[in-house]
Amino acid sequence: MSLKVYINGQYFDKEDAKISVYDHGLLYGDGVFEGMRSYGGVVFRLEEHIDRLWKSARAILLDIPVTPADLAQAVNDTLAENNLSDGYIRLIVTRGAGTLGLDPNRTSNPQVIIITDKITLYPDEYYENGLEIITASTIRNHPAALSPRIKSLNYLNNVLAKIEGLKAGCIEALMLNHKGEVAECTGDNVFIVQQGTLLTPAIDAGILQGITREAVIELAKDHSIPVREIPLTRHDIFIAEECFLTGSAAEVVPVVKLDDRVIGDGTPGPITRKLKEQFGRLARGKR
Repeated sequence: MSLKVYINGQYFDKEDAKISVYDHGLLYGDGVFEGMRSYGGVVFRLEEHIDRLWKSARAILLDIPVTPADLAQAVNDTLAENNLSDGYIRLIVTRGAGTLGLDPNRTSNPQVIIITDKITLYPDEYYENGLEIITASTIRNHPAALSPRIKSLNYLNNVLAKIEGLKAGCIEALMLNHKGEVAECTGDNVFIVQQGTLLTPAIDAGILQGITREAVIELAKDHSIPVREIPLTRHDIFIAEECFLTGSAAEVVPVVKLDDRVIGDGTPGPITRKLKEQFGRLARGKR
């Protein structure tokens, strides 16, 4: 059975789900999105994702033509329509079709799109043995140019860094900010462990305020693991005892090498394993 895609209140077969080639989401990356996971038919932190979508839209002066409650219901309905219990949801809002010029005032009919599917971002072996990553030469967009807190459709910055990682034989890459500090990876937030304390870049480092990131910080505090949001450099990762990444699709995945330098003892550490397990329980409602 073909998957159904929600577009503006209607369902279309995956192969027939289309928007205008004049849509500014396609022409200019002018739109916003969220990536979410469902576990046992329940979308993890749906309200937080919807709230972040609205904030991203407000930041780019994009009016979403439905209410947050209606959109949340549409997400759940689309999962049910596709008979998906454990799945991935991509929620997209574009500026809508317009002219070939940049002027957003000449667009109309923002497109609200919900795609649901199954996803396995990384093979199981990476969760067991850890990732090897490199530092990309492509830095995160300067926050004064485009706020990284806007989850926009313009992901070319991340794509270029991803290509660097893939060319180096790594499926993820670390990105630094304009100060040379650690920001995030191409699709995930970064954490390290030093002397039993969990460290992660603060929001002002030029990172996306990840939903999974926030959940992991809460879990760490619940289990009496100290957490600090501070500036980090590659040096901090090189001397860390543990390192891991978080994201809606990735969940919690260990990192054991950066730039061919072993982190800790080269295996996923105890705090990483504990938080990975606890996040799995939280996501599946077993906390």
